[in-house]
Amino acid sequence: MLLTGADIVIECLLEQGVDTVFGYPGGTILNVYDSLYNYRDKIHHVLTSHEQGAAHAADGYARATGKVGVCMATSGPGATNLVTGIATAHMDSVPLVAITANVGVPLLGKDSFQEVDITGVTMPITKHNYIVKDVEDLAPTIRKAFQIAKEGRPGPVLVDITKDVTSAKCEYHSQKPESIERRSYTYPTSTLKQAIEMIEKSEKPFVFVGGGVVRSHASEELREFVEKIDAPVTDSLMGKGSFDGTNPRYTGMLGMHGTKTSNFGVSKCDLLVAVGARFSDRVIGNAEKFARNAKIIHIDVDEAEINKNVKVDLGIVGDAKSVLNALNLLLKQQNHSQWLKEIRALKEQYPLSYDTDKLTGPYVIEQIEALTDNNAIICTEVGQNQMWAAQYYHFKRPCQLITSGGLGTMGYGLGASIGVKYGKPEQYVFNIAGDGCFRMNMNELATASRYQVPIIEVILNNHVLGMVRQWQTLFYGKRYSATILDDKVDFCKTAEGLGCKAIKVTKKKK
Repeated sequence: MLLTGADIVIECLLEQGVDTVFGYPGGTILNVYDSLYNYRDKIHHVLTSHEQGAAHAADGYARATGKVGVCMATSGPGATNLVTGIATAHMDSVPLVAITANVGVPLLGKDSFQEVDITGVTMPITKHNYIVKDVEDLAPTIRKAFQIAKEGRPGPVLVDITKDVTSAKCEYHSQKPESIERRSYTYPTSTLKQAIEMIEKSEKPFVFVGGGVVRSHASEELREFVEKIDAPVTDSLMGKGSFDGTNPRYTGMLGMHGTKTSNFGVSKCDLLVAVGARFSDRVIGNAEKFARNAKIIHIDVDEAEINKNVKVDLGIVGDAKSVLNALNLLLKQQNHSQWLKEIRALKEQYPLSYDTDKLTGPYVIEQIEALTDNNAIICTEVGQNQMWAAQYYHFKRPCQLITSGGLGTMGYGLGASIGVKYGKPEQYVFNIAGDGCFRMNMNELATASRYQVPIIEVILNNHVLGMVRQWQTLFYGKRYSATILDDKVDFCKTAEGLGCKAIKVTKKKK
């Protein structure tokens, strides 16, 4: 059938099973929005307060559901306002398709009104991007964008469409989406045999879990693997929930914001098995001293991650689920009761602690955990609020913690929580924020109230940029440059002004 480019965009979204889109209209993308109006009974468009909020909402939706998140924006500042959200998704391997419009082909390269080379801008922060200048290329490009976003290591893809393409017409033929098969990797018998030998020789194994286990849906295979090698487990921020945080084997997060048990344990272990983790600088600190007593096995779907940050003894390139399954089939039951006893002693010696006489961030997180029985989806902003949530909420399953790990995007959580709630409407969804982060994208409260999205925003208001101020205390002689937020902003009145209910808490309930 003969359709405009704008209608083809929407038909392609329907092909891919998209039912929710987050965005903000503008001049060059108006044809697409006019088409959205005609398809409003099939695709729900969520008008955010800012394009960055749309990107974060699409990101949160993708993380919570495993589907591809979709956001839209117009040319120029609309497109550039998506950039932080696209970079956030790129750093955390989130499947996202961003659709932007641009000026017509005759106006490209002429500094036309609201013209930006958004494909050039986003090249380093996408898996791939396109500019479509011919309507005949439009449907194949959108289909390919979804395929790239989902396959292998997921990530964001941007499709920029010139305005004249959205109004041009061509024949459109519906297609069933290509199935994304889990990539098959050939594991040389010698490699798997070497891994088994290293495991069987180990007396003090430790398993380190990253976000790759979440993306690979490999939690069950991980649990079996951990039981078989009889080891304790630590995780990165992005790996939260891939191993049950209430399991006695779990020792807490690893790295500069992790537990002493995990950090001491990794220093003492003789074998570290890292699964789907990229060895971020926040985890390893000094690479020369990291796990210096251990042999390291690194399992990752992305070959570029092997030996990138830490030199390893054995790298296995492959999908975490399939690699763990292959190892589980070969592994015999190991026994490390003495090592686990040593780890339990460390947990008893070095528990997480805080001042229980005051109303504090950790106390608030613990109360949320108790009230939700560890079953809520917790979104966070970035900083102390994020670390408290990661440390004091024990995540039982994957995709329970939705947070910006790699990019560390302040202002991420509120938009993301809206997207999460659309993806998981039956779940309680919290966003844990500091006052500094809340200021960045508090306008998205208007989005939540407009659509009556029942999220719970918790602002831990300590009147400072807490994490940065903490660094100033430790490393900058307590010179608190530009980190004090002691002003007259009333967040409750702000929330009420944006259509939300608000409660102020100043002390622990006795």
